[in-house]
Amino acid sequence: MDFPILSSLILLPSIGALFLLFSKDQSSNTGKYVALFTSYVNFLISIYLWFLFDPNSSNFQFVEDREWLKGFINYKVGIDGISILFIILTTFVTPLCIISVNNTIKNRLRDFLIAILVMESFMLGVFCSLDLVIFYLFFEAGLIPMFLIIGIWGGARRVYSAFKFFLYTLLGSVLMLVAIISIYWITGTTDVIKLYEIGIDYKYQNLLWLAFFSSFAVKTPMWPVHTWLPDAHVEAPTAGSVLLAAILLKMAGYGFIRFSLGLFPLASETFTPLVYILSLIAIIYTSLVALMQEDMKKLIAYSSVAHMGFVTLGIFTITQQGIEGSIIQMLSHGFVAAALFFCVGVVYDRMHSRLIATYGGLVSVMPKYAILLMVFTLAAIGLPGTTGFIGEFLILIGAFKDNFLVAVIASLGVILGAAYMLWLYRRVVFGELVNNNLLKIKDLDNSEKFILWSLAIPILFFGFYPELLNNTIEISVNDLIENYNFNLNMYTPEVK
Repeated sequence: MDFPILSSLILLPSIGALFLLFSKDQSSNTGKYVALFTSYVNFLISIYLWFLFDPNSSNFQFVEDREWLKGFINYKVGIDGISILFIILTTFVTPLCIISVNNTIKNRLRDFLIAILVMESFMLGVFCSLDLVIFYLFFEAGLIPMFLIIGIWGGARRVYSAFKFFLYTLLGSVLMLVAIISIYWITGTTDVIKLYEIGIDYKYQNLLWLAFFSSFAVKTPMWPVHTWLPDAHVEAPTAGSVLLAAILLKMAGYGFIRFSLGLFPLASETFTPLVYILSLIAIIYTSLVALMQEDMKKLIAYSSVAHMGFVTLGIFTITQQGIEGSIIQMLSHGFVAAALFFCVGVVYDRMHSRLIATYGGLVSVMPKYAILLMVFTLAAIGLPGTTGFIGEFLILIGAFKDNFLVAVIASLGVILGAAYMLWLYRRVVFGELVNNNLLKIKDLDNSEKFILWSLAIPILFFGFYPELLNNTIEISVNDLIENYNFNLNMYTPEVK
């Protein structure tokens, strides 16, 4: 196929953003329609891409390779079964964020939409990149629009939260840049496919792995570098929280799979116990912290840390079930966390409070809202029939195959997850109305119904029919594990 479909996918949102930039009216609905049209066209292109994608091929597909800096960097993009699903998640969630700005963004709407569209371009670039330098540029560029979204349109402590988010994530990424330069010095290339083929000398792998880990661990976020996330979520507007939870966190999980396992197999084997320990602390500790929260957004933010703990645990089991489970868990968390933040946004728009104590008895005044929130709550705790169950089940199978004790401790996180999510639902939805102001509260409007049902349908559909996801990722994951084991066996005699 000669048409540069991936470049079109990456550039289209930025073209829409440029169009908005040259429009004069800050608050016109025209800008929203342009942004919505651009993002939906991109979603349709990504679905078409999935239709064209051959799941039985282990090679990267739709590869575009153009010289950028002669003899140094190539603009190289391509996809496999792992990246295609994250591309679809990105193009699916972005239009829902644009629809949601109806009620939430009152000032500088045009600039907000530009930030979302530019951010979509950067996020898609991360999942398509097949050159380390290109990956780094997209990976770091995504910080800028999110920094602006939190810092300009956020809550009372928005500037503090924006700078904390920016400094935490940038600090880890500086080490990754040093590692990328080192890889070029060692191998003479930053082409990911070539690096897979030639491998990186085991003498350098540990330091390089730690440099990449410093960036991915902050973005995931792993304990103890997770503290920026609750602050960022609480202060970000609803659309910002959704993009942060649904897609930005997944960029780091994707990085672990593509680079930590793919480029540094020996170091990954060495540091697996470290990842297990940090993942288990994230699962148990942040679940206990979530139980103590009084702010709905903070509770969901801490639950995100716990869920991403399951993801990192599954990735480093280096088993087919563990890695597939981690990918499905990331997709599931993308849908579920987005939906939960939208649900918080719905009641916040009406009552201007995120405190759990403000609500109670909503089932009697907002029955449609209560039903949808129940679906998302049950998906978050991994009820069978939802995507959350598929991901956690596969991760725990992979963990049991690799380390029984780790799997048992991680299983406690499932119980704690059920505790804090059901506690949140009971406090907000059941019981008597806690104050008379809630009598005036309106149930979901049409745009809110559309957004929440758009997220509920894939959660339930893929919960009952995960085969479509499994078929897409199976060959790519299997190829990754085979490549990992081959490199491990090739280097192990030298190490001994």
